Amino acid sequence: MATGTPPEKAADRPPGPAAGRAGRPAGPARPRRDRKSATAGSGRMAALLVSPTLLVLTVVVLYPTIMALRESLYGTKGLDPATGFISDTEPFVGLQNYTDIFGEAGERFWNAFWNTTFFTVVTVGLETVIGVAMALIMHKAFSGRALIRASILIPWAVPTAISGLLWRWIFNSDGIANALVGHQILWTTEGFHAKIAVIIAEVWKTAPFIGLLVLAGLQVIGKEVYEAARMDGASPQRQFWHITLPLVKPALLVAVLFRCLDALRMFDLPYLLVGAQKNSVETLSMLAQNEASNVRFGPAAAYAVVLFVYVLLIALGFVRLLGADVIGDAGGPGRKKLRRAPKRNRVEVSA
Repeated sequence: MATGTPPEKAADRPPGPAAGRAGRPAGPARPRRDRKSATAGSGRMAALLVSPTLLVLTVVVLYPTIMALRESLYGTKGLDPATGFISDTEPFVGLQNYTDIFGEAGERFWNAFWNTTFFTVVTVGLETVIGVAMALIMHKAFSGRALIRASILIPWAVPTAISGLLWRWIFNSDGIANALVGHQILWTTEGFHAKIAVIIAEVWKTAPFIGLLVLAGLQVIGKEVYEAARMDGASPQRQFWHITLPLVKPALLVAVLFRCLDALRMFDLPYLLVGAQKNSVETLSMLAQNEASNVRFGPAAAYAVVLFVYVLLIALGFVRLLGADVIGDAGGPGRKKLRRAPKRNRVEVSA
């Protein structure tokens, strides 16, 4: 049995959300359309503003990457069996260059790979410790602080080529390094001492970079935080571990990430300080450059692609393990963690 609403009773109802469907003007419909139009306008404006950046990234990043991937699939020019002359075009070899990296040239590749990883871990670790110490010194208020800051930052301003030549002179057989050590060491020849020379020169040059970023993080910490900690009886060591270090952690992580990516691409310093084709200090970048200098562009591109994937994996793993601190407060699990950190630190200091 049908139970429909009588027409006269439906007309007596007060206007509701369904009133618009009955032909009457609905109040909320117009603001919703306005909001959609405003959102679309904001999206178009955002796309217009970021389009120059996307264009530049496409030209300087995406296009070279695609061309390197393409070049890595081609071999070196050789004799054309049909004509007996050197071929004008590079033959397509597919993934042969990549199989050679892990096959015939595997020993040299793994040596360069471990040298790159060793330099990255050791130099970035030392630079982090020394950079934080530099930042703490530069942050202190004392007479002559401007001179100390300028002195600490000078190595970072020196070009890497000049730095390599300077340290090559220091590590000469009759240089200052041997005079300080007291006996003669051939620093710029093959051996572990060549690694030590590269590490010393690299740390001397780039530790101020980490110190500069950490100093910027220190200057945004309010003095009232330390005054409250002192009133609670916190020692300087506890203030450092529970206030200074957690609050400069975002700036410190950004500096460490930048230095890791830079150290993985290390080329110029060991090349100038020790030389090319030295097993002790040869890195993946030096290996790719050596292949390119011998007109083997396909294998060189393959080495460059492998290095690119290695750097990309390290960067993604770094961001994944350490949360959103290295990419800003952009949401996700790291956001709540970042917001809870100051509260937890206050509790620990006052305990």
